Amino acid sequence: MECTVRWVADAGMVMLAETGSGHTLAMDGAPEGGGRNLAPRPMETLLVGAGGCTAYDVVLILQRGRHAVTGCEVRIQAERATTDPKVFTALNLHFIVSGRDLPQPAVERAVALSHEKYCSATAMLGRTATITTTVEVRPA
Repeated sequence: MECTVRWVADAGMVMLAETGSGHTLAMDGAPEGGGRNLAPRPMETLLVGAGGCTAYDVVLILQRGRHAVTGCEVRIQAERATTDPKVFTALNLHFIVSGRDLPQPAVERAVALSHEKYCSATAMLGRTATITTTVEVRPA
């Protein structure tokens, strides 16, 4: 896996990342740090990646279990250290999973498997942050 990140010199602190799979992602800094708030912050993109990684796992696990999952949303609340490096110190991942006749235990198991076994992103973040999860199951 690879990517390239380039600073767009005439745009404040905008960075353009190109992934190995050929996709482009823009990032920017906060105005107080020289950015212009034109795109997500780099640390926000880290959270987005973790949310996408774990949501992918949960949906795939439920589908493989032949559950009729129709939606999955992960709302992440994060806390960061107050001194540099301002790593994440606490994360709560709130899963809202919808489907037809989805059993709560199956969804909780899928979330636990993602967190404990499959999600590389939360495994890395768990090195500096306490990670908690909550689950809400909604009918389709």
